[in-house]
Amino acid sequence: MKVAIVGGTGAFGRALAKRLHEIGKDEILIGSRDPERAQASAAELGVLGGRNEEIVTGADIVVLAVKSNATLETASELATAIGTTPVLCVASDLRFSEAGVLPGRHQGSLAEEVARIVRAPVASGLQSFAAANLADGDPGDALICGGDDHAKELSLELAGRVADRAIDAGPLENSRALEGMTAVILNVNKRYKAHAGIRLTGLP
Repeated sequence: MKVAIVGGTGAFGRALAKRLHEIGKDEILIGSRDPERAQASAAELGVLGGRNEEIVTGADIVVLAVKSNATLETASELATAIGTTPVLCVASDLRFSEAGVLPGRHQGSLAEEVARIVRAPVASGLQSFAAANLADGDPGDALICGGDDHAKELSLELAGRVADRAIDAGPLENSRALEGMTAVILNVNKRYKAHAGIRLTGLP
């Protein structure tokens, strides 16, 4: 599978690219608005790199791994280049307050907004993964949701490479819960100085 990671120079994108490259089953490309930065990071990781618009062309799946405050703008910029290639959105809309980390939205999710911007089918997942755990190969279970069967199947296949288990979490609307879970995990990590993940019990 040819995997294009948009935002691949950030902490999460780099960790995902590193882990997938180590596993060695997929062709990995990381992108940035700055192609030189992408190429430098790619050289360190042993993968390919370039401008975002370039790496999504011909990919089997696009992982949208930019920071949450850049997710919608990036989706708009790349909508034409992405075309109908399935997208996996891993971002969470969060709000940081004195009381702690809070969900950033009262309604909807970033992934649902992305789905309204691009022509491609969109899945959502990996929000419970900490970059440090992903790089170390111990991220926990991956929860994936989406309304398009093909996008979800590709996302589950990709997540299954790096997670203990890849679990179908239902339609794309459930991204609201997955993105909100990020706020919960970040609060736990801060309180206990940890890199917590999620593991579901009672599954085979």
